[in-house]
Amino acid sequence: MLTRLRALLDRWHQLKAVEALTDRDLDDLGMTRAQVMAFATMPADVPDRVARMAAIFGIPEADLKANYADYLELLGTCAHCTDRAACSLMLRKGDIARPQDATFCPNAPIYTERARTAA
Repeated sequence: MLTRLRALLDRWHQLKAVEALTDRDLDDLGMTRAQVMAFATMPADVPDRVARMAAIFGIPEADLKANYADYLELLGTCAHCTDRAACSLMLRKGDIARPQDATFCPNAPIYTERARTAA
């Protein structure tokens, strides 16, 4: 119970920090307040999930983050995915996971396109 209360307080502090950002701060970040808020409230494992799923498609993490706006979109899509269980199962496959097995992933078309243009 105490751990959950601490997590709620941490989240509340994060949201207050986002609310306190100035327009200049947001410009420096290259994000809107809504984007920062969404980023602050997304599950902590989302960046790792996005990187691991991209790797299945043959996209290195550095390439994934090369276009910041696109990367934020991938994170947002992943954060709102309703197929987290299927994703977890696929990511557990490790090296034997294949792109054709990721039909459930809402980011799969983007990963496929990126892999095609990188080749």
